[in-house]
Amino acid sequence: MSTDWPAMKTTTHTLVLLASLHAAAAMAQQVQLSSPMPGVSPTAAITPPVTLPAGSLPSGTGAGVHSPNSPIAPLPQRNDVLPWSLLTAVKTKTEKNKILPVFAADQQKLNDKTQRIQGFMMPLEPGEKQRHFLLSSVPLTCSFCTPGGPESMVEVKTKTPVRYSLEPVVVEGKFAVLTDDPYGLYYRMTDAVSVK
Repeated sequence: MSTDWPAMKTTTHTLVLLASLHAAAAMAQQVQLSSPMPGVSPTAAITPPVTLPAGSLPSGTGAGVHSPNSPIAPLPQRNDVLPWSLLTAVKTKTEKNKILPVFAADQQKLNDKTQRIQGFMMPLEPGEKQRHFLLSSVPLTCSFCTPGGPESMVEVKTKTPVRYSLEPVVVEGKFAVLTDDPYGLYYRMTDAVSVK
């Protein structure tokens, strides 16, 4: 008797897919939309709202947190780069339905000067080499999520492409402190070059 391995592999993949869809459908029945669609009754099983510990920020805001479960090591200590603690210490204000940064004097002194910073790359273009990317204080844990708020990222535009890496990279260039960026960014580096 011979085994039809391609058919068996397809059947296994189909079973895994069906099990995943079944689990997703079961979870969907337990979730209530925050604004249900008209004519759709909410489900009986309502999940309680998520409450954050006092003083904590929701995901995607603040300085970002390096997960202890991350396979990527945190940034090494270096004395020749801007400390993220300085960049992330920015305050904010609300003005005309916008959240704007309020920079301290130490942060404003960085504007229009050559600076060096290290961080983790978040590519903004396809390809192995990047000319335009975000540099983050902590590594990505999800391809679709930001690891922190705008104070934990620097938009980088380089003179020459930089090879993408999961390891920390160091770049040097003209640093800009942005008071009202249309994309909500707080910092930008232009004419950057990769540094060891």
